[in-house]
Amino acid sequence: MVRVTCVVAALCLTGASAFTAPSTPFSAPRLLRATRTGPLHASASEEQDNISRRDVGSRLAILASSFATTFTSPVDLALAADDEGAGKLIEFEVQNLDGIEGNTGKIVIRTRPDWAPKGAQRFEELTEQKFWNNCRIFRVLPGFVAQFGINGDPQTQAVWRSRALTDDPVKVTNARGTIVFATAGPNTRTTQIFINTRDQGNSFLDKQGFSPFGEVVSGMDVVDKFYSGYGEGAPSGKGPNQGLIQAKGNEYLEKSYSKLSFFSSATFK
Repeated sequence: MVRVTCVVAALCLTGASAFTAPSTPFSAPRLLRATRTGPLHASASEEQDNISRRDVGSRLAILASSFATTFTSPVDLALAADDEGAGKLIEFEVQNLDGIEGNTGKIVIRTRPDWAPKGAQRFEELTEQKFWNNCRIFRVLPGFVAQFGINGDPQTQAVWRSRALTDDPVKVTNARGTIVFATAGPNTRTTQIFINTRDQGNSFLDKQGFSPFGEVVSGMDVVDKFYSGYGEGAPSGKGPNQGLIQAKGNEYLEKSYSKLSFFSSATFK
């Protein structure tokens, strides 16, 4: 299972302020995941030589109980269990890694309806509709996020733009490898997605309502090779303009941003 951690910036769609990493240093994020510290690490003073077999058995039982207790919160349970609550596995074929034609790879995403049922269902629905085929990963900010989810066909994209989802509550942190919908505010999720890529995760996004609905279970090394040379999108940077992607699709991107990595296919495993 991908171990998730926490990152920086506000992930928003066209029409809202672009999400950008804060300019000031941020404190170490709190990792919302199960840990084996505490009751499983007894001090030397507690390890007495003169312990009866009965005492050993009793302590083992206490330790086992304590270990189980560390996985009792909803967040800990979701992050600790490999299969419980898991949804579907989806394999993405990726082209243009590092902006090089013919450089390919694969990533596997697992949806987590136990984390965010509405988001997971929408992602699976889009996969069934082959929405991701030839989608460009148009916003890649190393150590923060990789964003995609505007269809290369403007007519297809227009259909989904009117199908906004109501929000899922945030049950797990925005750790590295988690998959999340970008938004333009409350209840505005449609098709745009980002993958958290910061090693420490993007926990500051949790309080902003960004609810992970899945995770990369294989291929984060591939995600790290998504082409990032264009930087932040317009108007803040020199990267693709989301409004023009919506209006012109891949015609615009292939002409002006040909090095972008993209998905050639996405299939259920």
